[in-house]
Amino acid sequence: MHQSEYRKLILSIVWGCLILLQSTVLLGVNSSISRVGFARLQYEGGGDWYNDPEVLPNLTRYVNSALSTNLPIDQIVVKAADTKLYDSPFVYVTGHGNIRFTDREVQNLRDWMLRGGFLYADDDYGMDQSFRREIKRIFPEYSLTELDESFPLFNCYYKFPKGLPKIHKHDEKRPQAFGLFDESGRLMALYTYESNISDGWADPSTHSDPPEIRETALQFGTNIVYYLITR
Repeated sequence: MHQSEYRKLILSIVWGCLILLQSTVLLGVNSSISRVGFARLQYEGGGDWYNDPEVLPNLTRYVNSALSTNLPIDQIVVKAADTKLYDSPFVYVTGHGNIRFTDREVQNLRDWMLRGGFLYADDDYGMDQSFRREIKRIFPEYSLTELDESFPLFNCYYKFPKGLPKIHKHDEKRPQAFGLFDESGRLMALYTYESNISDGWADPSTHSDPPEIRETALQFGTNIVYYLITR
């Protein structure tokens, strides 16, 4: 075997091992949803990151029933700079006000998302401007892309032929879903605007939503989870 051919063989083996290692890491992150469950992001800036604490446990119960999973019911609370962020494959962020991350938090969120972490942000009315600003700080090279009804998220389990459902009226604008994708096309973040999906995950007495609205919201939440664990 010529030296040049030997080098090519070595390079191909090393490259193959790197690809296999990357795939294994990502698979481990995604599969750990069943072990860790969902986390809520605590942030600075003045927004009420903590509102409606029952939404993730309620979603988990619905997902477990619909998908026959056994996800942990209790939500985890993480901060963007915490090392335990890496134990959480699915992190949810919401609020009515300002979100602001430090430079360290920006870098940690970026690294976590590039390693397979998924961020779901649901505007609870008032965090749109700050979330868009902060996600651009995390990934200045990428832009949020609006997802239409043809995107698999809307039909992977329950069917949403019109795309993102509207749970709360807010400013009477149409509901929009945005995705942030890495170079491979993996969905790293989902942002829902003018819909407030997670309000429909709250207890019936919290917002007095009718049963059909809560059912729609919980079904869409199930689609998010199903999309992630089947990709």
